[in-house]
Amino acid sequence: MVKTITYLPDAGHDDETAARLWLERLATHYPAAELQQIASAVELMIACRGQQALETGESAARYRLASADVCYSLRLDADTLCAALLNGCLGTAGVTEATLAERFGSGLAQMLLDLGRIGQLAKVDRIIAAKDQREHEENLRRLLLGIAEDVRVVLVVLAERVHLMRAAKGLPAPRQRVLAEDTQRVYAPLANRLGIWQIKWELEDLSLRYLHPDEYKRIAKLLRERRNERQAYIARVIATLQQEMARAGLTASISGRPKHIYSIWRKMQRKGVDIGGIFDLRAVRVMVETVRDCYTALGIVHGLWRHIPKEFDDYIATPKGNLYQSLHTAVIGPEDKPLEVQIRTHQMHEHAEFGVAAHWAYKEALGPDAEFQRRVVWMRNWLELKSEGDQTGDFVERFKAEFEPVHVYVLTPQAKVIELPKGATPLDFAYAIHSEIGNHCRGARVDGRIVPLNHVLGSGETVEIITQGNATPSRDWLSPHHGYLVTARARNRVRQWFKQQDFDRYLGEGRGLLDKELARLGFDGKPALERLAGRFNLHGADDLLAAIGRGDVAVGVVVRALLETRPEAAAAAEPERPRPPSRRRRQAQHRPPPRVVVEGVADLLTEIATCCRPVPYDPLIGFVTRGRGVMVHRDDCRNILNLPEEECERLIAVAWAEQPQEATYPVDLIVIAADRKGLLRDVSSVMADEDANVLGTDTRSDPGHDVATMRFTVAVNDVEQLERLMAKLRALPDVSEVHRSR
Repeated sequence: MVKTITYLPDAGHDDETAARLWLERLATHYPAAELQQIASAVELMIACRGQQALETGESAARYRLASADVCYSLRLDADTLCAALLNGCLGTAGVTEATLAERFGSGLAQMLLDLGRIGQLAKVDRIIAAKDQREHEENLRRLLLGIAEDVRVVLVVLAERVHLMRAAKGLPAPRQRVLAEDTQRVYAPLANRLGIWQIKWELEDLSLRYLHPDEYKRIAKLLRERRNERQAYIARVIATLQQEMARAGLTASISGRPKHIYSIWRKMQRKGVDIGGIFDLRAVRVMVETVRDCYTALGIVHGLWRHIPKEFDDYIATPKGNLYQSLHTAVIGPEDKPLEVQIRTHQMHEHAEFGVAAHWAYKEALGPDAEFQRRVVWMRNWLELKSEGDQTGDFVERFKAEFEPVHVYVLTPQAKVIELPKGATPLDFAYAIHSEIGNHCRGARVDGRIVPLNHVLGSGETVEIITQGNATPSRDWLSPHHGYLVTARARNRVRQWFKQQDFDRYLGEGRGLLDKELARLGFDGKPALERLAGRFNLHGADDLLAAIGRGDVAVGVVVRALLETRPEAAAAAEPERPRPPSRRRRQAQHRPPPRVVVEGVADLLTEIATCCRPVPYDPLIGFVTRGRGVMVHRDDCRNILNLPEEECERLIAVAWAEQPQEATYPVDLIVIAADRKGLLRDVSSVMADEDANVLGTDTRSDPGHDVATMRFTVAVNDVEQLERLMAKLRALPDVSEVHRSR
């Protein structure tokens, strides 16, 4: 059973006396300045809370003292204890965010704001459907992390839950069950993920006590009845191990390992056995100095007693995914009784006790979530840093960048948690709920107030979508400049809606384009479009014609496919004669080199660099090569900017001379945009309108992030034409970035 750790005096003292005695016990752990800060928080807390009584029968002041005491048992800092003491004081007795910031600092004021928002979640009725419960619970645990700007806020929440579960023994049974279910589903797994061993086991034991009281009492009774026998047995085992390890020259700390009723109950359920079939009821923990000593100690244990097959785990050579390290073995010990032995170094033990190695990846059997695990690792790092006694005061700032979330967790009016990417809007939320809600969205309320549809949502906010039956999406929603949509799902749903609305128009345009091309090639008969549609992942002839009209499928590709299915038509069709290259293409193929003048030198060989492809009249710089004359670069070329210092003396000034008329120059352009159908068509159309000849293209799509990266080599007359082209490309829908290759 979990042993409750508390530094508070018993309930016989009044609140002020209890607070004074508690502060005296803290004096050995905190410097004078921090102790004064905690004392000031205690004074303000008692003034705010008065003699207010809670459902547990204790005063609000005593409740806050007990929560802060749990934080103290975890070796947390003075600010965290102050937050636990003052939680709920904001907005009472004249306490404002400004007064708190002035008296205790802005960091503590922000922690109390976050605690207030999390406190609202605890009051939400549990009305989630059973089939959605697991997803809701997981998202709620994430929300507790996502809502808090400071890791210590979550630790205060857990500390309060520990004390509430301790104090719930006097509550009615139905209330106990509600608290226990919430604790077992949300708070204990959260403590588990943070690796806070003491809190995890205590919450799980107390939950079992209220949810399965008969089972809890039965196991507790069996453990109690055998306690003296078990303790005597463990004492003999420890004496034997100490003697053998001293003989081997090992310095070891050996103790009996505490047993937790919940752990025993879970193993009984999982293995389908009674308490007699649990091997680790008798267990010892051996702590040594080095990893080599761990394996030496293991050899001693296996030399003394016979190892039980399949009951050995080496988490030192192969740590768990959460970095937990230890040797676990089970043997037939003295008197032929099963005995579990854990062997680890002192450092491994500190990690297991204070949150650096949490038992969650293999016990909760949930899928991986890199973002959530990244934030958990941040919290573990902080806990580890504090356990090492870091008193620099900059530990929060040190990890602040890593703690920055990439998701937000918002609530529906029915308290369901929805995960969205950071920067998401009410429209993204609406489409995450259902496409029809998004299509008919006309407004949104966030925490009860009307907000614009491009409002950026924050974790913990409750969002309500206002719909109208005749409302329809706006094309402005797709513009990245207006900031209405962030998620690919929402953008795709809006595009799909517009695609469906324009279906009839595109159907007619596609049929006209196809008929015209077939007539030009002399194709007789009715084209077999139904059979051909499947090749393009479309459902029927109308879908294929509409795709042609939208430009999603090129009419020439469809015609070639039809000709392949009609060999006689292909033979009868007049082959298309190759077209002679256009005047601009001929110029691009046979253009004279651009004219560049080297200042102060006549008739010096120059060559345009292909890495940055300068065009008239980019700012230039020349580099004197060995045997190839002067290589001409743009002055912002990456190769020039990264030139070694000893090579810089070979740079010389160059300038553009007068260029021949109608000359064109190749330029590499990078276009980055949200991936969508018709994107390449729109980009090509802009280039054609600007009379820029495309010499080459390379397009890559990243489905995971819904981003397309396109590289074009285009021929332009000068930098003025290039700038016009780039400006028009940037104005296209969904295009986020256009720049020259460097």
